[in-house]
Amino acid sequence: MSAMARNAPVIRTVGVPRETKTAEHRVAMTPDGVRELERHGVEVVVETAAGEGASITDDDYRAAGATIVSDAADAWAQEMVVKVKEPNEDEFAHLRDDLTLFTYLHLAAYPEVATALIAARTTSLAYETVQLADGSLPLLAPMSEVAGRLAPQMGAHFLERHNGGRGVLMGGAPGVRPAKVVVLGAGNVGWNAAWIAAGMEAEVVLIDKNLDRLRWVDQIHRGRIMTLASNRGAIERSVLEADLVIGAVLVAGGRAPVVVSEEMVAAMKPRAVIVDVAVDQGGCIGTTRETTHDDPVYERHGVVHYAVGNMPGAVPNTSTYALTNATLPFQLEVALHGAAEAARRDPAMAHGVNTVDGHVTIEPVAEFLGVGFVDPLTALG
Repeated sequence: MSAMARNAPVIRTVGVPRETKTAEHRVAMTPDGVRELERHGVEVVVETAAGEGASITDDDYRAAGATIVSDAADAWAQEMVVKVKEPNEDEFAHLRDDLTLFTYLHLAAYPEVATALIAARTTSLAYETVQLADGSLPLLAPMSEVAGRLAPQMGAHFLERHNGGRGVLMGGAPGVRPAKVVVLGAGNVGWNAAWIAAGMEAEVVLIDKNLDRLRWVDQIHRGRIMTLASNRGAIERSVLEADLVIGAVLVAGGRAPVVVSEEMVAAMKPRAVIVDVAVDQGGCIGTTRETTHDDPVYERHGVVHYAVGNMPGAVPNTSTYALTNATLPFQLEVALHGAAEAARRDPAMAHGVNTVDGHVTIEPVAEFLGVGFVDPLTALG
């Protein structure tokens, strides 16, 4: 057997459809990704204008070796499809039992997507649940960093009076107190949000239950960011005094816990702002409902809520390259070995498998949906 035959990919074609979520301008693969897959014998089929929002042209993809198709169905017809966001209802018809789908899924927040994947018996892998031995989430991290850095920027915008907020400048002015920013959660989203808010010279409080994480933040920022251990009393007092609250609580693969109740929101300062970055996992604020980039805010109890489910889509060029830098090695592993062998070879990939042959293969999602859990390696056979 030739070396080429021994190294032939299990998945021979990969589709890259254009994203259809409202105002989602990211794309799941760059031309460099196309070149890398093509180099290993995998054909890449890209829907026309898929990269347009990220300033990547069809000619850029063609030059890298991709085939450009005008119909989304042709991109979806490939053996594996890579996306950025979960399929929407219009895309459910493309799901099938011989398809491997690799994208952000957040099934606990979008149970209708889980139902569609189960019904179609699609093998799906979620970027956000690929988990390394140390507990880190390498494919969620880059978008968490982008969303975290965006959150204070969005909060500052909507704190402006003409945008509905209190009319407070994040950094204040000489002799005038700055905005008080409360960040709930010190993971990648929360730490980046606190860092940027502190850089804008706001008064920042970062709350988390992990004292080691808080100790690490304190050592880096040397007291510039105030850290508090998470408990109901600390959260309640901090939220009531806040001009801006950033929700950044994460449960890997599961629904985010609600840590700010509706009663707390009702007691906040008039025209304060909430940015709930956790909304794509259900939200950690009791009054959160998902919004879009086209209509990003609403008011509840006199408080402005920003809860866009795909925040990094606001900066698609930066986000696309940050995302694909992280996802490409994993996409390549699945293409070369197939989902089953990739999961057997790498426990991180096994964590990424969410549905197989009509089964839910990730425990937090199965628990939330009230369905049986099947071990991914067992389901993959």
